[in-house]
Order: sequence, then structure tokens, then C-alpha cells
Amino acid sequence: MSALGSAIAAEWVKVRSVRSTVITLGLFAAVALGLSWMVARAFDPGGPADDAILPVSFGLLTGQLVLVTFAVATVGSEFSTGTIRASLAAVPSRGRLFAAKMTAVGLTVGAAALIVESAVFALVRFTIGDGAAPLTEWWTIEVLLGGWIHLTLLSVFTAAVAVMVRSTVIALSVLLPILFLSSQGLGNVEAIKPVAQYLPDQVGMVIMHMTVPGDPQFGRDYSAWGGIGILVLWTAAALAAAWWSMRRRDA
Repeated sequence: MSALGSAIAAEWVKVRSVRSTVITLGLFAAVALGLSWMVARAFDPGGPADDAILPVSFGLLTGQLVLVTFAVATVGSEFSTGTIRASLAAVPSRGRLFAAKMTAVGLTVGAAALIVESAVFALVRFTIGDGAAPLTEWWTIEVLLGGWIHLTLLSVFTAAVAVMVRSTVIALSVLLPILFLSSQGLGNVEAIKPVAQYLPDQVGMVIMHMTVPGDPQFGRDYSAWGGIGILVLWTAAALAAAWWSMRRRDA
């Protein structure tokens, strides 16, 4: 096994051996499944066909707050407790350690998001019945694929922010209010929408069919995959800044 592979394996052991991992990811599943089920029960089969996918997106986008908490806590706890020194003693290369941490977070969140998203989609289909979104339609596949990419990249982005500020508390104190308020409608306030629509949690709205380009009230100035492209840029910028921060600062 390569040096990077060994470092990733060590980070994975840390992730799975902490009790909070199961609790937090379980809470993500509960929130996503519960909210999607409630929205699906109120679904109106007389509306547009692609509205049938909205319960899936609503549950996942609300549950993303739990995933963000998991990603930040997984990385930030070592800085808060000082155990980062032991990690650096085991893996002296800071770049390798940083890459291992981000990979471990990304793979864990990606796997959890895929499993929960599949379960949410199945539950919503069962609840709605004949009017459910068909998996054979591109717009259904686009929402599921885009939603999975959105959740994974957003979590990696927030984990990188935790490395930059080197604190779980500070990272969550900054990120959760912004993400929560933005998701609750700040991105649709006319005075700040030109800027807020480009925030990391907002750029997945189009591909998850929570809004469409051209909508006079909730529309965005980019396409579905254009939004994902913006999130890729946000994530890449955060990773670069976090990598620089970890290499330049003391433990």
C-alpha cells in the first residue's frame, strides 16, 4: 500500500471508530427520510410530472445541515483537542495528511449520501404510488446524480473550511447560520439574490429541481450543471486555501 493509501486507511479508522459517526449519519438518514415522507404524503398528483421528485430533494437539502456538521466535526475535532499533533507525528507530510483527511470525509459522505438518497427515493415512490417520478426519465436521474454530487462536494467544502479555521465550533458557528438561513430563503430575497444565489448551498437548487432558470421569483442565473460547476469551483478554492493553511501554520 502506498504512503497516501496508508494515511487514508488510518483516517478511515478514525472516522468509523468514533461513536458520533453512526449517530450523526443516522440522524441525517432520519431527517431526510422523515421530511421527504411528510412532503410526499401531501403530494398533488395533478401538478407537473417532475414535481414528484421534489419530496426527495426537500428531505436531502434539509438533511445536508447534518452532513455539514459531520464533515466539520470529523476534521475540526483534531485541531480542537490537539490530537492533530499525534496525527502529524504519524504522517509528517502535511500535504499527505490533508489529502487523506479530505478523501476520508469525501468517501464517507459520498457513500452515506448514496445510500440515504436511494432509500429516500424508494420511500417517496412507495408513498406517492402511480404518480411517482420514474427512474427511466432523465430529469429523475439528473436530480439524483446532481443531489449526490451536491451533498458530497458541499461536505468536502465545509471540511476544508474547518481546516482553515482549525476549530469545529468556529466553523459551525459561521457555516450553519449561513447555510440554514440561505436554504430558508435568503437566496430569493431580491436585494441580495444576485450574490446569494452563488453561495455553495444555493448552487445545487437548479439541478435538484427546487427552482428552474427563468423563474421570476426563485430562478437562478445558471443552468443545472452550471450550478454544479460553481460548487466545484467553491470546493477547489476551499481545498487550496485549507492545504496552504495546513502547510504554513503550526499544529
